[in-house]
Amino acid sequence: MQEEMIYSENGMNLGIKSLIDDMTSGQRISREFYIRDVIEVAPDLIGKNLVVKLSDNTFGKFRITEVEAYRGSEDRACHAFKGRTRRTEIMFLEGGRLYVYLIYGMYWMLNIVTGEDNNPQAVLIRGVDRFNGPGKITKSLGINETYYGEDLCNSKRIWLEDDGKKPLTKTGPRIGIDYAGEYWKSRPWRYYI
Repeated sequence: MQEEMIYSENGMNLGIKSLIDDMTSGQRISREFYIRDVIEVAPDLIGKNLVVKLSDNTFGKFRITEVEAYRGSEDRACHAFKGRTRRTEIMFLEGGRLYVYLIYGMYWMLNIVTGEDNNPQAVLIRGVDRFNGPGKITKSLGINETYYGEDLCNSKRIWLEDDGKKPLTKTGPRIGIDYAGEYWKSRPWRYYI
């Protein structure tokens, strides 16, 4: 594997990206990993590699460093709390797909659907190597609405790999969900390095 400096569209130095020379350097994660409960999947995502086809047709590999779990219809902070809608439809399918949505009219949020059919759960990707903040991740990696519903198990442009590395993980409350009430905002469902 080699590394090179990468820059945003305005020329700002975004750091180093890892280019994949050997596509077998990690093992693509299978469906079985994703169809477990979100509270099991979310901490297990820490240390996994997000592999994305970039705008220059190279592939970047970015280690996941922070996530948040959103647990179905009972979780007041989860989009599925208000029921099945056109926007949340993908969350009701079997895990391993992407739920991508826009906030504040400008930031795409990247979520990984977990669980079995009709049990809407998802994990928000909050941080990867060199990019902290869910909006910065998607903007820097070119992830947008076209990724909605993408299947991580067979996609040619985005997937997760496991290279066997498992860093020590911390937990804490999720960020920015005061509207969900004290019980739900205090759940320790944020996992990070």
